[in-house]
Amino acid sequence: MAGFYSAQTLVAASNKPDYPTIQDFLPPEILFQGTPFAINRIILVRIIATVVLLLVLGITASRAKLVPGRWQSAVEWVLDFVKNSIVYEVMGELRGKRYVPMITTVFMTIAVFNLCGEISGLNIAATATITMPLVFAIWTFGQYWGAAIREKGLGTYLKEELIPEGVPAPVLILVAPMNLLEILIIRPLSLTIRLFANMMAGHIVLALCLATTQFFLFEVANKAMVPLGGLMFVAGFAMTLFEMFIACLQAFIFAILSTVYINLSYPEND
Repeated sequence: MAGFYSAQTLVAASNKPDYPTIQDFLPPEILFQGTPFAINRIILVRIIATVVLLLVLGITASRAKLVPGRWQSAVEWVLDFVKNSIVYEVMGELRGKRYVPMITTVFMTIAVFNLCGEISGLNIAATATITMPLVFAIWTFGQYWGAAIREKGLGTYLKEELIPEGVPAPVLILVAPMNLLEILIIRPLSLTIRLFANMMAGHIVLALCLATTQFFLFEVANKAMVPLGGLMFVAGFAMTLFEMFIACLQAFIFAILSTVYINLSYPEND
């Protein structure tokens, strides 16, 4: 449990727990300081997670067998889950084939990045700052706008989105700007904030549980506080399991919402 967070987060002060601060999410540069290629701890976690994910998938693909073993079956199950239960379920097979690689990449990358917060030595989700969720949201934004322009044309798409059928002309003064705001700002922003906020909140809550455990079990001389420390340890363990579930759930939500937004850009009867 203690390995899930850095010593800086867990070591308690002499009179109070050392709770997490903003510095956990804005750590100092540790490599190439003062250059455009400067790397801090979170960026390093992203690089490590990406390399590991690519190696695992590459080695699995290179050793794939007609009769898969347990590991190959597990990887194939994840790929089939994204393809069938997310993309094809929302878009259908004919339309969805185009987007299976993208949505699979989004799902697996976000899931692995999220789970970094539960891995000893990494200690923080690679999506716990707003930059990475924003990158995935912009990718989705480009895909659903690209699909709309390709399938409908820009003018038709904007007309359908901004001027819904049956809406009285005076009401359009309010509806049209709101709909434009939705497709330009609200959709990508909601994807970004949902992922970022959940990962940051989970990191903070778990760090609070573990810092409090350290404080009451090892720093406070009053033995009456030991049961409270044990309770906080149990809470921290439960939060670790819960955060692993949330890490995968947020990857699923991001992937399925991206699929829905892209599908909305296609003609209804296509």
